[in-house]
Amino acid sequence: MYLFPTIHLPPKAVAAASKAGRKADEFYCLRLLDATGVCVVPGSGFGQKEGTLHFRTTFLAPGTEWVDRIVKFHKEFMSEFRG
Repeated sequence: MYLFPTIHLPPKAVAAASKAGRKADEFYCLRLLDATGVCVVPGSGFGQKEGTLHFRTTFLAPGTEWVDRIVKFHKEFMSEFRG
């Protein structure tokens, strides 16, 4: 099963992605992987609508401990890049 969560990133994160030569969703996904070991795929690889960001993740039952790692990462990422 696939999930395609939408992400809303602050301008500072988008600028950091651009400076790193990455798309914003790709930058987010790579940072998530480095911080948590959770591998997701940038939505830009799936023809996402202009002006939107998301990533794709695959989940298989049982086990959802990865969800807490993503939530923790997202809170920390947003704190780092919020204005």
